[in-house]
Amino acid sequence: MTRPSDLRYRYAPAFTLIELLVVVAVVALLVGILIPVLSSARRSAWRVQSLSQMRQLEMGWVVYATDADGVCVPGQPGRHADESKNLYDVGNGLHYRPRWFALLGAKSGMFAYNNPSIRRQDEHSKPVDNPALLCPAVPDWVSTRNFPYGYNYQFLGNTRFLGDSDGAGFVNYPVRITKIRHTSQTVMFASSMGTAAGKPAALRTPNRPDGSRDPELRAMGGHGYALDPPRLDDTSDFADTQNPGPEHRSAPDPRYGGKANVAFCDGHADSLTLQQLGYEVSPDGRVLTEGPNATNKFFSGTATDILPPAAQ
Repeated sequence: MTRPSDLRYRYAPAFTLIELLVVVAVVALLVGILIPVLSSARRSAWRVQSLSQMRQLEMGWVVYATDADGVCVPGQPGRHADESKNLYDVGNGLHYRPRWFALLGAKSGMFAYNNPSIRRQDEHSKPVDNPALLCPAVPDWVSTRNFPYGYNYQFLGNTRFLGDSDGAGFVNYPVRITKIRHTSQTVMFASSMGTAAGKPAALRTPNRPDGSRDPELRAMGGHGYALDPPRLDDTSDFADTQNPGPEHRSAPDPRYGGKANVAFCDGHADSLTLQQLGYEVSPDGRVLTEGPNATNKFFSGTATDILPPAAQ
């Protein structure tokens, strides 16, 4: 026969409802504290990884110029009527009009594509295979055109034609490396938000990693491979030549806690705000083409505020 005194040891008392609610509240509080900390730590790790990868790509800039008789790599080689002139070596084969990162990657031993393509139809949509050339914070931004990093093409090498044919000359090419007199203050490339930069932040939409064109022109990363400098005017070129104008300009992406990762022509890289780079940003997040604080001194190569060469 079981004595009543034995029941105390056989059956432990259950939690009361109040005790259970307290435990749940404490766990929820801890989760609420830890998630932002873990998220911040993850962004910090991505930022450091990105800076490291950017420095590796920077090394190819000088090597490219050395092999090209002192000429800086262009944002993208110009288009020629003779299609055979549109094929370039990207380290492990020929590719049709490769962007700057594929050309620098070839010089740094980081091949952009497992299988380069000589087909014109792959010019914009070919996905980049090498993760060392991609941004860890936006790993799905793999399109050749809608790319996570943008090059200072307007000052370092703009091979777009001033006219309708390849006999009309380039907007700003060739640019010799000796012209970049202040390399430590000249942006080479940076994390890019593409042509979404000219829209209010609330209206920007996700990146289109297949390289397709967003009909509303609000997608993050659109024409991300091309980085427009802070100050532009009506004669300036724009990242999207089919839709030029302040509302379709590109700019760095402050995706690392309000800062963009920036690679400079002397080989160093840093995380900076858009304002530190000379951009004028409106209260709704639009990156403007003019303003009292807008300056191109970190893009011009001369540490002075000048407009990029006119495209018209």
